[in-house]
Amino acid sequence: MYKTRKKIIFLSVNAAILVLFIILSMLLVPNSLKDRSLLVLAGVPAVILVMLLIDGDIVQKVLRTHLQTVVFDKSETRFLIEFINKLRFCYSLDDFYKAIAETLESKADCSILFVDCEKNYILYNSPDRISSSNTVREKLSRNFPLSWEKGTYFIDDSFGVISSYKEARGFFLSSENQHFYVFCRYTKLFDLDVYAQLFEEFTRFQSRAKTIANLSEISGLTKEWQQLADTQRSFLPQQMPNIQGLKLAAYFRPLVNVSGDYYSVLPIDKHKTLLMLGDVSGKGLPAALIMGLVMNTVKIIENKEDLVNVIYEVDKAIKGMRLQDKYTVLFLGIVDTQKMTIRYINASMSDPIILSRSPDGYRIKPLSSNASLVGIIDMGDVNVAEQRLFRGDTILMATDGVSEVMDDSGVELGDTELFKQTLQAGAGKQPQQFVDDIVNLIMEYNGNKKLHDDVTMMVAKVGY
Repeated sequence: MYKTRKKIIFLSVNAAILVLFIILSMLLVPNSLKDRSLLVLAGVPAVILVMLLIDGDIVQKVLRTHLQTVVFDKSETRFLIEFINKLRFCYSLDDFYKAIAETLESKADCSILFVDCEKNYILYNSPDRISSSNTVREKLSRNFPLSWEKGTYFIDDSFGVISSYKEARGFFLSSENQHFYVFCRYTKLFDLDVYAQLFEEFTRFQSRAKTIANLSEISGLTKEWQQLADTQRSFLPQQMPNIQGLKLAAYFRPLVNVSGDYYSVLPIDKHKTLLMLGDVSGKGLPAALIMGLVMNTVKIIENKEDLVNVIYEVDKAIKGMRLQDKYTVLFLGIVDTQKMTIRYINASMSDPIILSRSPDGYRIKPLSSNASLVGIIDMGDVNVAEQRLFRGDTILMATDGVSEVMDDSGVELGDTELFKQTLQAGAGKQPQQFVDDIVNLIMEYNGNKKLHDDVTMMVAKVGY
């Protein structure tokens, strides 16, 4: 079909080139040149051949593009191509079922039956006479048992295998003890080359869905938890980058092996640096998955100076995971050491502050929340705030695991004068020393008992 027609185009164009070459060589090499040197005699045909090859390549590209449009973009095959494209972004059975409903059922008017042969269980069926019929299901089960070989097969009117696709009334994919049946009266109109693509993406989807499902099953095993924790830590900066005019330090202590806390430092140019710190709701594997998703989403965004777009992209990515009750609070700030400003969006983080030197000690200036939770509700319009910075200012970003540490009487550290005094006393120190002071205070205030939340913070000192 498609490949055959590509070969026909290739052979036809090259045959035309050969014929034209012979004709033009005879016409453009007159008898008067035949007594000239071998170089002249060979040169003229060589030029003709090169020009024909270049023109032929252009013609082939145009014809191949036209063929691809006709086969994959305009014919009935476009429905399977659209389904394949959606399948590439399916990570769960729910994603898969949605792709079936939106494309194969609604647009292609196909009837679908998806069976787990090992468990003898119907995973999905279209609400119509064919796929809902117990008689059809029993016949398919007899004709195509669990032992059926992996691959793609065509189905006839009697629901048996048929070799001729032109007489088929559907097809099915067999892989990993699952059969995916597609009933369609115009199966003969689908290009044969699309089935290999469909089968490949189907098996990839099965592998992805199985991997994600297995993550929850291994979560209780120490070894697998540690592997997951190591993977998560690899998302975090392994060491702070060396940035002119900005000194940085961070602290990360998860309550269990995996955490929903995260932070990152992403230099934009010589003077601008994106600082990010956030906290995903809940604990364990779901929080860790969202943490990795947020980190990766921000990392691949090309224009990181557009903070509004960054926050919207993170919001869209989390909602796309469809994990119930999962969201993140998040601080994004761009420090500009040339203009001495910080532009930021604080999506419901409670603790980011600037410690700025004054005649009577360090003043605490909050970087107040100006956006809602990310990933669970409609964020609405988001605005970027800006604060001026001065040489020696210290920016502290921390999750609530810092301020909400309690003493024996149940008083939170963030509500005490002791916490404020520790921040003001340490603000003139180097970032790592400042972080160490806060960590020591947390442990002492908690009575060196087991903490009840993840503790994550990042400190940036400006002008050094």
